[in-house]
Amino acid sequence: MAERKPIGKIIHFFPNISVAVIRADKVIKEGDKISIEGHDNKVGLTVSSMQIDHVSVKACKKGQEAGLKVPKEVKAGDLVFKE
Repeated sequence: MAERKPIGKIIHFFPNISVAVIRADKVIKEGDKISIEGHDNKVGLTVSSMQIDHVSVKACKKGQEAGLKVPKEVKAGDLVFKE
């Protein structure tokens, strides 16, 4: 089985609004199924909406940072994988 490669990394989490900021290493689009994984947690979700600088976008390209709603707490440094 091939080793999974991350498509991004969490760089910040806003607990009061449950939004994670992802720095993308590959394109992340609405509808993608992703998994955010850290040492003590794993959160799976389907990307339903993203924002870059408070503007809704359909995709986040390599090198961009986007905010997205997550169902539970994640941490800076957690890796993002495409499922």
